Amino acid sequence: MKPPLLLIGQGSNDDADSAEFGRFVHRLRCRLDQKAADVSGGYLERATPRLSDSVASLVARGHHRLVALPLSLNRVGEEYPAAMEREQQRHPTLMYDYGRHLGPDPRVLALLAERLNDAATEMPRLRPLELVGGRPRLRAVEAGIADLHPGHIEPGETAVVLVGEGSTDPSANAEIHRVSRLFWETHAYDFMTVETAFVSVTPPGVPGGLERCRRLGAKRVIVVPYLLFAGGMLERVWAQALAYGAGHPELDIRCAEVIGDCETLADVVIDRYEEALQLVP
Repeated sequence: MKPPLLLIGQGSNDDADSAEFGRFVHRLRCRLDQKAADVSGGYLERATPRLSDSVASLVARGHHRLVALPLSLNRVGEEYPAAMEREQQRHPTLMYDYGRHLGPDPRVLALLAERLNDAATEMPRLRPLELVGGRPRLRAVEAGIADLHPGHIEPGETAVVLVGEGSTDPSANAEIHRVSRLFWETHAYDFMTVETAFVSVTPPGVPGGLERCRRLGAKRVIVVPYLLFAGGMLERVWAQALAYGAGHPELDIRCAEVIGDCETLADVVIDRYEEALQLVP
């Protein structure tokens, strides 16, 4: 039997993010069951199951070696390997191999291109926000005539803003700029430009990215979140874009969905798992 795969998430207070993480773990469990490998997932903080509980469960079931994989598009900090070192101290018999984060894998870029194309063809305009349980939530509304019949806009008049989470680590932020360039050259070269923005922590924010596109002469801007799952982070992206759009009604601003739980993403994770196994001497 192969060592189990342990997916490590950062964790958030958002139920939607946690639910999609859980569904993705289940998808991988179904996929890897054909290869006789167990799959589990745990968070570093703020959400359940916690990493420590998931590791304890695997050890209790007789697993003393596993592959730990950070489920992240971005460069991960020292907190991920540090967390696994703490688990090794709790369970002295535990051995683990550490897999690479997902990063701008060509299949990830292809998924971003799918979300971009969906937003360009299916979403007429940004949907307004309403408060649900004290938090801003997007809701669907009937589109007006102007929304249903926008003027024809060429791809060369359309800009893209790729939005990363934002970090205090300059190298992590530089990686998002690199992803934007890769995405433009491999999947979005017909568009005017692919600009980079961040949800928080570091500039430019989403409004800054949109403003740059407007000044470059874009008539339409499509915001593409460089995020795995829906949740509070995605809502912040949409809310910032909506707030900017309220002051610039002449600009057609559209927002794409996140990558989400899907088979292609599972393919990337399984490849990282197999890669980690092959690196073992």
